[in-house]
Amino acid sequence: MRHALIFAAGLGERMRPLTDRTPKPLLPVRGKPLIVWHLEKLAAMDVRYVVINTSHLAEQFPDVLGDGSRWGLRIRYAYEGPVPLETGGGMLNALPLLGPEPFLAISGDVWTDADLRKLPTEPKGLAHLLLVDNPAHHPAGDFALDDRGWLTSDGEPKLTYSGIGVFRRELLDNWASLVVNNEADARKPPRFKLRPLLDHAIAHGKVGGQRHAGIWTDVGTPERLASLQND
Repeated sequence: MRHALIFAAGLGERMRPLTDRTPKPLLPVRGKPLIVWHLEKLAAMDVRYVVINTSHLAEQFPDVLGDGSRWGLRIRYAYEGPVPLETGGGMLNALPLLGPEPFLAISGDVWTDADLRKLPTEPKGLAHLLLVDNPAHHPAGDFALDDRGWLTSDGEPKLTYSGIGVFRRELLDNWASLVVNNEADARKPPRFKLRPLLDHAIAHGKVGGQRHAGIWTDVGTPERLASLQND
């Protein structure tokens, strides 16, 4: 797996005022920007090409990260405009830069000790998601994992999608027919969430997954950031 996508286009509204002048993935965590933790993990698993999608304060990313050569990576930036395209639209917008093979996608605002090298380079379906135990702010979870390693929407216990997964580009082939918000069709590039596409693929038995029992934090509020810093 030589390509990866980092979602870094969010507005960081819940993190204000910290994100008024700094994009959330560039906020410092334990001595370095949050996104750098991801870049180091990706370099260690022999990923060589990283696409970072940007929107809010987009110009800061190349200023801080450059072309990725300091990590042995080649970073390319996919600007989404002043309004982020959500996860589905962002992934679709980045596809031309990601190559034909499966790619790893990771949310730029999570922190984890997960060893990404344990993820499959070739998912057995259209995607393979890393799941974690439900955090206090998301107690209901997202998906269940059956004993064969496939995700289900109606099983128990539910786990939370970590924002990390391996995807085949074919997951987005029929995006327009699966997005409920028809306004997405009129936007160029379109803006839509990835969840409807995942739900459809899960319903057809095409999404695998695994549970990570270690540390994972959605750095979504100043309080969670402070807790991560002090842990």
